[in-house]
Amino acid sequence: MKIKSYARGQWIEGSGKGMEIFNAVNGEKIGEVSSAGLDFKGMLEYARSVGGPKLRKMTFHERGRMLKALAMYLTARKDEFYPISAWTGATKGDSWIDIDGGFGTLFVYASKARRELPDEPFYVDGDPEMLSKSGTFVGRHVCVPLEGAAVHINAFNFPCWGMLEKLSPTLLAGVPAIIKPASQTCYLTEAVVKAIIESGILPEGALQLICGSAGDLLDHLTGQDVVTLTGSASTGLKLRQLPAIVNNSVRFNMEADSLNFSMLGPDAHPQTAEFGLFIKEVAKEMTVKAGQKCTAIRRTIVPRQYIAEVLEALKKRLDGVKLGDPAREGVRMGPLVSRAQVQEVAGVVEKLRREAEVVYGGGEDFEILGGDREKGAFFPSTLLYCEDPFNNTAPHNLEPFGPVSTIMPYNTVEEAVELAKLGKGSLVGSLFTADDAAAREIVLGAAAYHGRIMIVNEYCAKESTGHGSPLPHLVHGGPGRAGGGEELGGIRGVLHYMQRTALQGSPTTLTRITNEWMKGAAQPESQIHPFKKYFEEIQIGDTLTTHRRTITEADIVNFAGISGDYFYAHTDEIAAAKHHIFKKRVAHGYFIIAAAAGLFVWPGEGPVLANYGLDNLRFLQPVYIGDTIHLKLTCKRKTAKEPREGEPPNGVVEWAVEVFNQNNEAAASYTVLTLVARKKAD
Repeated sequence: MKIKSYARGQWIEGSGKGMEIFNAVNGEKIGEVSSAGLDFKGMLEYARSVGGPKLRKMTFHERGRMLKALAMYLTARKDEFYPISAWTGATKGDSWIDIDGGFGTLFVYASKARRELPDEPFYVDGDPEMLSKSGTFVGRHVCVPLEGAAVHINAFNFPCWGMLEKLSPTLLAGVPAIIKPASQTCYLTEAVVKAIIESGILPEGALQLICGSAGDLLDHLTGQDVVTLTGSASTGLKLRQLPAIVNNSVRFNMEADSLNFSMLGPDAHPQTAEFGLFIKEVAKEMTVKAGQKCTAIRRTIVPRQYIAEVLEALKKRLDGVKLGDPAREGVRMGPLVSRAQVQEVAGVVEKLRREAEVVYGGGEDFEILGGDREKGAFFPSTLLYCEDPFNNTAPHNLEPFGPVSTIMPYNTVEEAVELAKLGKGSLVGSLFTADDAAAREIVLGAAAYHGRIMIVNEYCAKESTGHGSPLPHLVHGGPGRAGGGEELGGIRGVLHYMQRTALQGSPTTLTRITNEWMKGAAQPESQIHPFKKYFEEIQIGDTLTTHRRTITEADIVNFAGISGDYFYAHTDEIAAAKHHIFKKRVAHGYFIIAAAAGLFVWPGEGPVLANYGLDNLRFLQPVYIGDTIHLKLTCKRKTAKEPREGEPPNGVVEWAVEVFNQNNEAAASYTVLTLVARKKAD
């Protein structure tokens, strides 16, 4: 069969003889892949002119709901993809990481869209900056979607997750994408993209797929486009130097394979729980996906006094990992992705043997359960030991992209840190220790060279997500050899596809632009109490200035009795006089907040359904007995909530509250959130 591309709204079969793709287990031909005949320039123009405008019209919440719908749709069809994934050599567990992990990333970003981003097509970044003495000229940062396309170039090892972990933040940002998977496993990416297109959930032009060569695609990039690469450092270097990328300052994010480490802490002797956890994790990361993970453990760093015990325990653990056809009962590790990959890994191991000793596996005499030894892409689990890792540097420079790791000893914590850093930048390191002081020293010493560090002890091990699992919540990437880029990381990943622009102007003008009231902007007094208005009737900037209340000694005494807060500054005249700030008795801060609520709340029945929360509370000025307070309540921001079954349509209104004393000095400031009924659902 010919594996197809999806370009400009059509499925296209490349012309001519294509690259042959083979089943990694038995060597049978799966099909051919070619992108010959694709209009690469036209694909970019289609993304920019068709997909981009549609996505940019949507708010973050609408895009989030789109991602959730897509995640639910794909999850319902996931059983279709597991048999195809098996052709890559993946076990069921490997496929779960790739397929369910990819769909899970969509779910996470869908949730973050609704919880952490505004119901707007843009993002307001940070607080206002006061640029003038009287506050009439202020600054604010906004992030808007780039008006180009994101080109995602992925490696062969995660044909589903690799696509979706890039696609999720891209679409959430409002930018269309062109996906270019590695040819060896693009048939799985093709199957998932077909399902996505069949769903009709994404706007036309939001997603295109290239199976085969990228041709001259990158020659037509502009400064509004983005390129991301997961692959080798050598490929990344070539792409970074392309004239279109250099001349147009195209954003380029690279996540490269790296020499990740796992370290056994100096305290973790063989009788500790951490020792066993370490052995389990190293063996797992060597054999999951047959070691073909960019996060796999390549360097195993161990206290010198425990080397013999570590070697024995790892050998025993690896003996239990059966290699063969993933469809066979008991098989826990499948083949590499291709025969060419077998030759590449074997070549790297041969180079490592010049400076390290093979202590497990490494030869051609190994057993497989099922599959074809000659045509399949099998390679055995292999351990090497490097006695002097400071003078023999091959394990810090050569990466065998398969089930291979090199064990190396250290004598002191300082040596352990230096060994971790000798990889010259990696995606992830892990440390197994119950000694928090040692953990602090190692992490702070090595963090500059790693994108992520996982610290495991007996307490957290049960819920640990594992050394080799990038999570949508945390950044995935690393410095130096690892590519110098970042992906995922929650909302950080979304902002990579947006332009941050600094705005300067009057507070009122910037309020109108951002739909978020800021201090100094107009505060028109509402003729109707704000709590008598429905969600749609409330305007940004609507303000209520309340009547006044004088604080009495009885207020303080009664609040102390009700709350149980008898702190001396409120109740002891003599002790309060010695207080270095107050000098006399002061009202409880929380009483002032309660009294403020009594000033602004409308007591009668109305559209306000509930108090939804309070944010950013600051007590700015003491309030004493005899002081008189009043406040201003101003609508800061509105967010319509997604309707839920059995619940009236509503939205969250954020109110900026400023409490003043009789001298018009600010005594407290905070944000109150109310749940307000809407007249009708969207």
